[in-house]
Amino acid sequence: DTILNLGLNDVVAEGLVKKTSNPRFVYDSYRRFVQMYGDVVLGLKPVHKDEIDPFEIIIEQKKKEKGVHLDTDLTADDLKELVSRFKRAIKEKTGHDFPQEPMKQLWGAIGAVFGSWNNERAIAYRRMYDIPESWGTAVNIQSMVFGNMGEDSGTGVAFTRNAATGEDAFYGEYLMNAQGEDVVAGTRTPLPISKLAEADPKTYKQLDRFRTILEKHYRDMMDIEFTIQQGTLYMLQCRVGKRTAFAAIKIAVDMVG
Repeated sequence: DTILNLGLNDVVAEGLVKKTSNPRFVYDSYRRFVQMYGDVVLGLKPVHKDEIDPFEIIIEQKKKEKGVHLDTDLTADDLKELVSRFKRAIKEKTGHDFPQEPMKQLWGAIGAVFGSWNNERAIAYRRMYDIPESWGTAVNIQSMVFGNMGEDSGTGVAFTRNAATGEDAFYGEYLMNAQGEDVVAGTRTPLPISKLAEADPKTYKQLDRFRTILEKHYRDMMDIEFTIQQGTLYMLQCRVGKRTAFAAIKIAVDMVG
């Protein structure tokens, strides 16, 4: 489980608005944090597969009120109102106020991530890949970089090779003015990574260089995540990428060659 933007509260949000002069970015980050924390830590989430996320219901209601279709069409004031509505929903459903103290937020998140080792999804994953339960899990705490600061910022996921065919070609998707799960959430249509070469050649060239470095170091096809904050590229994480059986054979042969 992941929780982004931890540490934001009403006071920090106001200070960040003054520092960045970008209230839309601040309240977009804040509403995302309240939503993620409410889901992962406070348990305000769908119980059954056919249920809709309670936070998404609130977002869709707000977009309908404003007559817009995308989250990015909502204004700073709209997002600030979403923060308030999210907090009310948390209070109504859990009986607890959303925590304003950053250290309380942090320890709540740490406990939730450790606890996720025993949720149904994690148990099924361990069984699928024969991972011993005794290994346990870890909690990574990282400084934030923001892909939602405007059209010069973004986020993406990519494979250093085509995971379906094994072709030695950079393969993935990205979104500008977006954060974290936006690329895979289905709320916006991501762009193929090849389009980044046209939109931002400098960043694409850096990514392509990192692609080569990572493959040389790990000697395998890698799955990577990255964020662009105001034109600066940040590599978030990498892991060995999943692939089809056909791709596995081609990648192995090509790398030996």
